[in-house]
Amino acid sequence: MDGFQTMLKFFINRRTAIGYSFMALLTLGSERVFSLVAFRCPCSNENFRYGLVFLFSPAFVLLVIGYFLNSKTWKLFTGCWVNPRKIFPKGNICHFFYIFGQITLNALVAPVMWLSVALLNGTFYECAMSGLRNPAYLDSICRNKSVKCFEELHKVACGKSTMPFSESEELKLTLQAQSQILGWCVIVTMAVLSLLTTCCASCQSKVSHLQLMFWRVYAEKEKEQLEQTFQLYATKLSERNLKCFFENKKPEVIPLPAFQAWEDASQIYSFSSSKQHYSTIHRLVEEGQKEINEERETTLEFVDRREIP
Repeated sequence: MDGFQTMLKFFINRRTAIGYSFMALLTLGSERVFSLVAFRCPCSNENFRYGLVFLFSPAFVLLVIGYFLNSKTWKLFTGCWVNPRKIFPKGNICHFFYIFGQITLNALVAPVMWLSVALLNGTFYECAMSGLRNPAYLDSICRNKSVKCFEELHKVACGKSTMPFSESEELKLTLQAQSQILGWCVIVTMAVLSLLTTCCASCQSKVSHLQLMFWRVYAEKEKEQLEQTFQLYATKLSERNLKCFFENKKPEVIPLPAFQAWEDASQIYSFSSSKQHYSTIHRLVEEGQKEINEERETTLEFVDRREIP
């Protein structure tokens, strides 16, 4: 039993890394399925558009899904049409762009994985660039090649070119090499960007490393307890209403938060170094359920970081 508990705790603590690994494997599998089943390079003047659609369309869909699955997206935008101050609070206009930037960085993980895998494979890029009719690009890739290279480059991806086999194979390898170079550039760029953003966030932190760790644990526990409390109170309220309906009785009072309290608790939390509140609900409980003053605060969203070294 102790061994099982230890293993379970290990997987829980490493769930982010495991999740990213699973996402990478899923992306790799999806790319292979697209390449083998759905992708058919037309070997015509449509190569460029066809290849780019297969390269970027899945990435765009994954980006949209990333926005949908991020709970902070709905915290940020719910009710913003009725009350624009929710996303542009007084005295802190940059608050929206900071939070939306964090949401975007999280949503970009899956699209970047797709682009990296697709470029490393090279199939989509090879088809797309073989159909590019830019004169400067043709002069560059067909240098020291026969005249047929300029006329039949779009057929290279399908192996239907009448060029000598050595030239056709060299062109295919060149296009695949360009694709893989771009793929590694995407991976390195995102790795460096992730490192820089993490370091900048840590360097600007006004709280200690231990307090950040405590904050993360608190946020996870509060989220778990909140979901359980939702279930409890929703069950009690539904049972009371059904019982009163069928037995024709007056309902007993079940205390629930006021409308303004729901509104205040739904806001994205901004940390103020002057008061040690670890969530919006924590601040509401400490200060009372009243309208939150829209003051300029330093927003530190360390709770959303997946790992704290």
